[in-house]
Amino acid sequence: MAAGGGGEAAAAEEELRDMGGSEGELEEGEDDDGEESEGSSGDGEDEEKENEAEIQRLEEQLSINAFDYNCHLDLIKLLRQEGELVRLRRARQKMSELFPLTEEIWLDWLKDEIRMAAETSEREKIYDLFERAVKDYLCPEIWLEFAQYSIGGIGQAGGIEKVRSIFERALTAVGLHVIKGAAVWEACREFENAILETVQPAAGSVPTPEQQQTLGVQLEKIHVLFRRQLGIPLLDMEATYAEYEEWSEEAVPEAVTKSYKKALQQMKKYKPFEEALLGAEAPKLAEYQAYIEFETKGGDPARIQLIYERALAENCLVPDLWARYTQYLDRQLKVKELVLSAHERAVRNCPWTVKLWDQYLLAMERHRVAHQQVSETFEKALSAGFIQATDYVEIWQAYLNYLRRRVDFSQVQRMPSPGTGAWRTVLFPGCLTGCLSDSSKELEELRAAFAQAIEYLKQEVEERFSESGDPSCTIMQTWARVEARLCNNMQKARELWDSIMTKGNARYAHMWLEYYNLERAHGDTQHCRKALHRAVQCTSDYPEHVCEVLLTLERIEGSLEDWDTAVQKTENRLARVNEQRAKAAEKEALLVQQEGERAEQRKQARAEKRAAKKSKKLRPGEKRKADEESWGQEDEAEQPSKRPRASGSGDTLAEEQEQEEEEDMETETGLFGRGGPRGKAAPAWKEPPRVPHNSAKDGVTVFVSNLAYTLEEPGEKLRALFAGCGEVADVRPVFSHKGAFRGYCYVEFAGEEAALQALGLDRTRLEGRPMFVSPCVDKAKNPDFKVFKYGTALEKHKLFISGLPFSCTREELREVCGAHGSVKDIRLVTTRAGKPKGLAYVEYESEEQAAQAVLKMDGLTLGGCVLKVAISNPPARRLPESVFPRRVPGARSKGRTQLAMIPRALNRQSNPPAMPENGVSQAPPAAAAAAPSPSTGESTRMSNADFARLLLNK
Repeated sequence: MAAGGGGEAAAAEEELRDMGGSEGELEEGEDDDGEESEGSSGDGEDEEKENEAEIQRLEEQLSINAFDYNCHLDLIKLLRQEGELVRLRRARQKMSELFPLTEEIWLDWLKDEIRMAAETSEREKIYDLFERAVKDYLCPEIWLEFAQYSIGGIGQAGGIEKVRSIFERALTAVGLHVIKGAAVWEACREFENAILETVQPAAGSVPTPEQQQTLGVQLEKIHVLFRRQLGIPLLDMEATYAEYEEWSEEAVPEAVTKSYKKALQQMKKYKPFEEALLGAEAPKLAEYQAYIEFETKGGDPARIQLIYERALAENCLVPDLWARYTQYLDRQLKVKELVLSAHERAVRNCPWTVKLWDQYLLAMERHRVAHQQVSETFEKALSAGFIQATDYVEIWQAYLNYLRRRVDFSQVQRMPSPGTGAWRTVLFPGCLTGCLSDSSKELEELRAAFAQAIEYLKQEVEERFSESGDPSCTIMQTWARVEARLCNNMQKARELWDSIMTKGNARYAHMWLEYYNLERAHGDTQHCRKALHRAVQCTSDYPEHVCEVLLTLERIEGSLEDWDTAVQKTENRLARVNEQRAKAAEKEALLVQQEGERAEQRKQARAEKRAAKKSKKLRPGEKRKADEESWGQEDEAEQPSKRPRASGSGDTLAEEQEQEEEEDMETETGLFGRGGPRGKAAPAWKEPPRVPHNSAKDGVTVFVSNLAYTLEEPGEKLRALFAGCGEVADVRPVFSHKGAFRGYCYVEFAGEEAALQALGLDRTRLEGRPMFVSPCVDKAKNPDFKVFKYGTALEKHKLFISGLPFSCTREELREVCGAHGSVKDIRLVTTRAGKPKGLAYVEYESEEQAAQAVLKMDGLTLGGCVLKVAISNPPARRLPESVFPRRVPGARSKGRTQLAMIPRALNRQSNPPAMPENGVSQAPPAAAAAAPSPSTGESTRMSNADFARLLLNK
């Protein structure tokens, strides 16, 4: 091993000589290419200055927000690139104090430190660094590096035993790992084999008894390693068994073979779970959960702990997984070091989860950790940055419960409760020192903590969240119960309840009843009566309940005067309550009546509008058309039908889909468009010649929609807009037969590349309105074609932000979101008219950045609006159900009305046609003419002669 160390030193010296030779070669070549060397030197200096400026910027940003994870990574990367070893070590140290480091960061750090450690005395520092590294996550690679580095110190005193100790810890930690555990076992065997070579006697010599004993002990160590490994289900077990057979001079013992076969059978059970993990994509939570359930049924604590550690290494930001793991350790293993280590790592990975902090405090109390350490952990919890005000109430409640359990109330001197006392407003009154003994410091600390909790919620939490998180004053209620029940100090409890009621809780009946129950248990009847009398006057939610409790009290314990007073007060109070409720009901009825009147006015206005439309004078020759169009107008006015979207199958098809809205479009926009001049004669409109759809040109054509109806010269404007994509062969805007622009058109290019480039102009704003650009596809032939290009499933690297101010721009949102990670794309959601909806999608480089951004931005105030931030997971779209039943082709299939124009007597066949043998019905010619055509689903027009023949046949 010492030779190995000398070889490394020699290799390092040779590398330095090579670097020196390279520099000498550069010096010799300077005369030949001096200008190029100066240019390269100048470029290098500029790059160094830029990097130094970036390093300073990152350090300033971290001084403002030390919890910026990505900023730490960027700073470490730059410092490593620049070779700033001292600053690099300091940056890594700061990051490791705040966050658990990943396997890659630890390996880079360890390799750098090993490379810089020139003296033997520095090995202990690297050992300490390894000890910190193996505590963050379960990493077989780090354990291997740890063991291999320890081999370099084998020449020191106790070096071999230290290496064996590290290998044994590595086997305990990751030796059961089905995939990576075999590498650790093999490394340990290789080390023992190397030791075996050193104790082998020289060739031709006779070994002494001491040498034989040492040799036998070393051989037994290797035998034990083989046997232990073969009893564990690991990858490639067959090769290990074959190696053992080849290495051992004796036959493999039957017990070892039996254990090997048993492990081989277990490996078959583990194989499906391992294959599922290898084939799954991150985060693999479902696969790990199934694996955990399987191991839990097996009941092996070591394997259960291992699979939890493997799952957490890949899902370190999942609080529920940490909670289940720590709960298992608390209830099953109960090993202090394991339990507390897991809890500490849990709160370091998910510091925003108050449940993990609660469980950590309980675990520390359960394992009797020093009070000073518990208090320091609680202080860390307060600075963790919870996302809800109620979380601070919960963590304070957990800490106060811990302090209360520390007090031995049997040693506290009792003091009788004062017989009288009046309600008065007291703000956080001090402790009564007369009722305590000298040894009750814990009680003093408990009371001080209660007062501190109330002050903290009032100042810190309320300032941040605009609420204290404790509207019901649960902490003050707990304090009052402790004073009343455990300290026999009802005067203090009454003062606390007085403060509770003055914070807006006097109108709730349950709050008064809580205090009443406390007085009944630890107070006197006089204070119970006073409390209920005040409750009758103040309660607004359930006054009947409070009145009933007061009457019950006086019925059992009160005098006649007390009864009369109580009845009078309750009757007066309930009378006022009923009067207030009646007024509220009248007000509500009035609002309903006013809303009904407004609805009736709207209905009457629509009826008048329809009547005016019907009475409009018609031009000559249009009477029949007006009569036909009048059918169903009343229903259409009540519930206008939505215009179907253009399918992109062709100009003619789109015009047919829009044909039903021509009259409404004329009324709404006029022939001159919205807001056009009225009273002037309309210019003669010549409908452009219709271009038949050519499906062969779909590849070079794009469909442009959502254009403004008032767009003037749409063909010229779109031609100029799409000219940058390539040669535009034709632009075909779609108009109605009266000249009104339909808001969409077709743009045909000379080549497919230009059409594909034109799709990039989708959502481009044209005259304040985003236009939609999509491929020209016939949806009748391609029903599964979808234009929507954004994801509709769970995307963990993308955030959905709601509550944005309508004035928020893309640049402002990028600036806010960029502080928490690298933003790839931002999409502001708008209406078809281009108006913002206050929604946005923000895509980050990684899922970790998105998770951090959710924690930091949810509840953030921007422009006076409170943002709601969540991982993008749109709900599944529901297919719209048909409102109207499907029509069966027949005599009524085409008209708007449900009335048949043929008399029922004529429409009904009197004699059903006879069916011949060939199964084809032979209908008379007249009946056949009247029957609906199977191909068209319409009734054929009949002449007067046809009707006459029908009557005569009847």
